[in-house]
Amino acid sequence: MSVIQDVLRSYRAPRAVFQRRLGIGPREDRALAVLMGACLLVFAAQMPRLARQAHETGEELNMLMGATLLAWIFIMPLVLYALGTLSHIAARVLGGQGSSYGARFALFWALLCATPLWLLWGLVAGFMGPGVQMTVTGIAALFAFLLFWTINLREAERGAKV
Repeated sequence: MSVIQDVLRSYRAPRAVFQRRLGIGPREDRALAVLMGACLLVFAAQMPRLARQAHETGEELNMLMGATLLAWIFIMPLVLYALGTLSHIAARVLGGQGSSYGARFALFWALLCATPLWLLWGLVAGFMGPGVQMTVTGIAALFAFLLFWTINLREAERGAKV
């Protein structure tokens, strides 16, 4: 299945999709591709908000986009790799039997699966601005990310194949 189909299917059967993706085996290149794709989509989700901010405040749009690009494409992948490894260590302390790769991939896949909601949040932030709608979509996107991460990490730390 394609990645897009798997992301959409994850909203119906997140465990099955993640188990199948994890069952392919530890491929760090795929994990990095998933992470970079997710970070790129989250960066793209910021563009309408940044355009609105630049228009309202008179700030330079290129500077805002450059800073956001630096954050999401260069810094966040490093932070997420560290967070994924720390989540594995924490799960290990609590009795997890999975691999560090599985825990990292659980985080990366959760971020990618939540990106449709982050894209929606970006549109709401750009077109409607701050308000109840932006808060609700932001909470929904964060909740989806945390839910996917929890489900994926639990599956990864069961100590299956990887």
